[in-house]
Order: sequence, then structure tokens, then C-alpha cells
Amino acid sequence: MNETAAIQTKQDFLAHFKNLDFSFDADFSKEKRDFAKEQLQKLNFPTSKTEYWKYTRINKLIKGNYKTDFPTAEIDFELSVPSKNCLVLVNGYFSKELSWSEQTDGVHFSSLSEAKEKGGAIAKKFGSLSKDETEIFSSINTAYHQDGAFLHLEKGAQASEPFYILHLVDSEGAVSNPRNLIMMEEGSSAKVVMKTLSTKKGASFTNMLSEIFVDRGANLSVDKVQNEGEQDYQIACEQVEQKADSVFKINTFTLGGKLVRNNLNIDLLGQHTETWLNGLYLLQNKQHVDNHTHVFHREPNCESHELYKGIMNDKSTGVFNGKVYVHREAQKTNAYQSNANMVLTDEASINSKPELEIYADDVQCSHGSTTGQLDEEALFYLRSRGMSQESARAVLLNAFAADVLEHIGVDAVKEDVESFIDKHYQGVK
Repeated sequence: MNETAAIQTKQDFLAHFKNLDFSFDADFSKEKRDFAKEQLQKLNFPTSKTEYWKYTRINKLIKGNYKTDFPTAEIDFELSVPSKNCLVLVNGYFSKELSWSEQTDGVHFSSLSEAKEKGGAIAKKFGSLSKDETEIFSSINTAYHQDGAFLHLEKGAQASEPFYILHLVDSEGAVSNPRNLIMMEEGSSAKVVMKTLSTKKGASFTNMLSEIFVDRGANLSVDKVQNEGEQDYQIACEQVEQKADSVFKINTFTLGGKLVRNNLNIDLLGQHTETWLNGLYLLQNKQHVDNHTHVFHREPNCESHELYKGIMNDKSTGVFNGKVYVHREAQKTNAYQSNANMVLTDEASINSKPELEIYADDVQCSHGSTTGQLDEEALFYLRSRGMSQESARAVLLNAFAADVLEHIGVDAVKEDVESFIDKHYQGVK
């Protein structure tokens, strides 16, 4: 694509947002929007020559015909949420009618727009982690986000119930930019479930950005489930900042979507932090999923554990590129990174590139990648014990995914993913 065509494509894409009204926004948010719009004039969409996007083509995504219509309160979808806290976004907009929450001391759970109206600490945190100067999809989200979720736990607050953040795509051709902000103060603890679901057929595009702050001694677990339709596109980015003695875990499960890109960037800014990144992508037909992770070890005595697994069927393609940076000051770092994949057909493929960049000399770091197929001997053994071929395959696939599933913080999420494997892979040949 030549320069003139690239500029026109960007203008055509941004034109989808021209009718959005942000006059209601808080002053600090308007300033961030204006800055992001300025950056958009300097940035271009990535191409096949962009190393960071080498294996993911986005031409069809950015050339789609989308709309930003405000959704109705009624949706053709049954919400099953085993929690007293649930915030629902429909096509990027907060739905008060579909949401509910429990009032708890020291815990604030609301729409992002409501949190903006109240101001306070959010004014300093909002937009401080997003890379609007260098990442075009981040700058698009900052400039044009409609609404999102806000979760703030005060110092020492302990949440017993998980917080569900559901983003529903409920109209064909919908384009949405949901924005989430999570602030965990010192010593607080919480579990969050983030789900994106599609209720309609037809191409849609979701561009989600989450800024997550985990303060000293805080503990946050995030279970992220992406289950959109065969024609839906999604780009999701989590920007995370961890302080000393904190624990952060994120489990990413990609169950559906035509093209899904996950960008996960974590900054470890204090000693004795503990970080867990786990992922499972289950692909069929011509689905494409790209997981890009960056973990920055900047202080001594920290550890990070990264485990991603993929099951690829039909003509699907997977990408894993995980990079761990160990800075010179980050002595005594313990960093582990692994990517394992199961390819069920000759036409499915995986591009795997775990990386380490180490500038400290007293560390324990390792990485690895494997790709294989179903174990025919194990399959034969289960068949000989009376199992059907479909049930035997489901057992083996669940066993392959087990060490990722065991990290899930909310039992209901684990049951959903296991059920998905049983249902969608019984017909594998």
C-alpha cells in the first residue's frame, strides 16, 4: 500500500467515529482525546513490513464498513453471571439496565463515564499507561472510546465476589472502543472476569484498551475470555504497572473471532513482584489469533511465569511472540516462558517466537516452544477402554490444556472453557 492509499485508508476508518459526541466528557479526558487525535495524524496502520505485526494482516479489518449506532437496552442473549458484581457494555456503551453491583466499603465499581464525573485519583491515572504516541490502535481508543469499566479498591480492601466486565457486540457491523481502568491500592485483593461476546452474525470490530495499576502488596487475578463470532475482529491491549511485593495474574482464553490480537505489556516497578501470564487459544476454520506479550523486569528479586498453549484445527493460524526484558538493575530475576501448540490438521499453522533480552548477569531465565499433534497411542488406549473416539479426543485436549486451566481464578470460567473444549472438538478427525 503506497503512502497516499494508506492515508486515505486511515481517513476512511476514522470517519466511522465522526458522529460521536464527547462534549459530556471530563476536562482531563478531553485533553487526552485531543492529544491522541494529534498523534493519529502522525501514525499509520501497521503493514507486513512492521516487525511487531509481521504475521498478522489487518487490511480487511481496517477496510470494513462499520457503524457506531447507540444500542438498545434489549439484547438477544442470556447473561449467566455467578456474581453480585456485573458491568455490561453493549457495542462500547454502558448498559445500566443490564448491570448490577454490590456496595462494599473501600470498593468502587462503576462505568468509566461515571468515574470520570467524580474525578479524583482517576484524573492522574487515566491515559498514563497507554502508548498513544507509538501505537495507533491505542491512540484510536483514547481518542474515541465510548465508555468502559472502572474498578478501584482502596488500601487493604478485600473483595470476596469476582467483578464481571462483559462487552457484548449486538449489532452487525458495530465498531466499538471500550476502555477499562483498574486501580488496586496497597494491600488490596480482587478477581476480575473480562468477557467479550457476540450476539449477531456479520463483521464487527472491537478495539479494547485496559489500564491496570497494581500497587504495593496488592493481588489481582484477571480471567479474560474472548468468544466472538466467525466474522468478528478484536484488538485488545492490557497495560499493566506493578509495584513492590504485588501479585498479578492474567489468563487469556480465545474461543472465537475471525482475527484476534492480544497485546499485553507489564512493567515490574518494584522488588519481589510476582507475575503470571497464561493463555489458551482454541482455533477453528480460518480463525487467526496473535498473542504478543512484553514483560519488563526493571528491579531485582522479581519473578514472571508465562505459559501459552494453542489448539489449532482446520485452516486456522496462531501467533505467539513473548518477550521478556531483564534490565541491568534487575539482578536475581526468575523468568520462565513457554509456548506449546497442538496442530490438528496439516493446514493449520503456528508462528511461535519466545524471546529473552537480558542485561543482568545473576538471573534464572528460560524459554521454549513446542508443536505437535494428538498422541495416537494415547487415543488408541482410551478407545480400547471403551471410550468413543469423540470423547477420547476431548479428554486428551482437556489434558493438554489442564496446566493453563488450573490457573483460572473463578471456577465458573474454568467450567465454561472445559465445556467449550468438549463441545467444539469432539468432531476433530
